[in-house]
Amino acid sequence: MKHVTFAPKGICAQQIDFDIDDEGKLHNVSYIGGCNGNLKAIGILTEGQDASKIAEMLRGNLCGYKSTSCADQLAIAISENL
Repeated sequence: MKHVTFAPKGICAQQIDFDIDDEGKLHNVSYIGGCNGNLKAIGILTEGQDASKIAEMLRGNLCGYKSTSCADQLAIAISENL
């Protein structure tokens, strides 16, 4: 299992942590900072899911006026670590 600590850019959260197992499944997705309830939900919804499919699904999701979002930054982090 590979552990990833990612420093996102352009969002409220300061850090994203997650694990990718040998089958390419996501585990233990968590954020430091940001919208606590929404980010906990992302962790719950992505647990055990195929990392590449999650990255594809979340890529390009924007937060209000920002050019990215917590979900988009997770997609970037996953793509960089597959």
